[in-house]
Amino acid sequence: MYRNVVKNKNVLYYLAGAGISQLGNILAGLTFLFISYDLTQSASLTTMIAISQAVPYLLFGLIGGAIADRLQKKRLLLWIDFIRVPIILSLVIFHHFDLLAFWHLLIVSFVIQSLGCFYNPAYRAVLPLVTPVDDRTTVNSLLDTVTRGVQVLTPIFSIGLLSAGQTIHFYSIDALTYVLSALFILKIHWVEPLTEEHILGGEKEGIFQSIVSFFLWVKDEETIKKLFMVTFLMVFFNTWVWQVGLLLLLLQHYPSQGEEFYSLLLGWYGIGVILINVIIPFFWKNLTFTIYLIASVVWGIGILGLGIATNLSLYFLGVLIAAAGLPLSSLSRVYLIQTLVPALKLGRAFSFNAVLLYGSNVISLMVFGSLASFIDISALFIFCGSMMVVCAVFYLIRITLTEKARRKSIEAFK
Repeated sequence: MYRNVVKNKNVLYYLAGAGISQLGNILAGLTFLFISYDLTQSASLTTMIAISQAVPYLLFGLIGGAIADRLQKKRLLLWIDFIRVPIILSLVIFHHFDLLAFWHLLIVSFVIQSLGCFYNPAYRAVLPLVTPVDDRTTVNSLLDTVTRGVQVLTPIFSIGLLSAGQTIHFYSIDALTYVLSALFILKIHWVEPLTEEHILGGEKEGIFQSIVSFFLWVKDEETIKKLFMVTFLMVFFNTWVWQVGLLLLLLQHYPSQGEEFYSLLLGWYGIGVILINVIIPFFWKNLTFTIYLIASVVWGIGILGLGIATNLSLYFLGVLIAAAGLPLSSLSRVYLIQTLVPALKLGRAFSFNAVLLYGSNVISLMVFGSLASFIDISALFIFCGSMMVVCAVFYLIRITLTEKARRKSIEAFK
């Protein structure tokens, strides 16, 4: 299966472009936080930078998907890559002349992430156009492996520049990754799907109407509708406990070594996710909504396990279980979107998926961040893990009952 993928040069260029983009995104994300704190020495202003990276997806996510479905994807991707180069390099120039201020960081961070709202759904929508259906699970697995592998290795790569006090040149590297990404995109060849404008006989549809038509389509698609609903719930119950709660839990039990153990567990998690991603194509060529739900159950059991863990070994076990469930769940969701959504709606589907994830993240951080002030963190882990399992099992039961009812109606008809 991997042999077929390696022979497909379009896929190799696609994966290389994704990996180099991920490297730049992570370096830039870290640099915005580091430099904003160096300039302001303020935790609240540094938090504003983090918020500025999430807000654009809530504002422009759906619009970005609609635009990605209407325009030629290669042209859109290349223009965005080239536009981002001078924008990000402006920070290096301001820094060189000692003119860099916090508001520069805030504006550039917002603009870069806003451009990502248009770039990401278009790039995601290209994958099904360059990948045969039989290889799609393998390519999705490789894509997740590449992006997560870069995420694990980037902090190691960054140590040299940090120790040399050259943090600002993370932006220079980020600009270079945009150029390299554009070169890889130029090498990828695909046939653009017909737009809805062509299908409607030249009748031009507005952006708002395009978004509404997508929601009307989703309304009649039961599997996609359930997929989005379950995704919102899974992410809602996972985000705070994983992004914030795990660190607080470790600091609570290991005050002097909590941060070191947290870093170890994240590394362990990254290794586990990469291994699972490599293994998945050997077991599943086609991923279903049932597999997505079973993976979500495993993911929830891992979070629940962290809540009842009493020693470091059990923390490692809980993280490993979560690392087994989350990538299979994530890959199943992406595969289902690629398979069940028509090519001319893929941009909107992936942008809506991103809006759903960011919206769920924000709500989760607000709700459980507030609850953590008067509820034990372990109890929150147990509650969130249990709810993830309950939600997934509920939909599994619904699917089983629906299939039984369908079989009975067919037998009665016969």
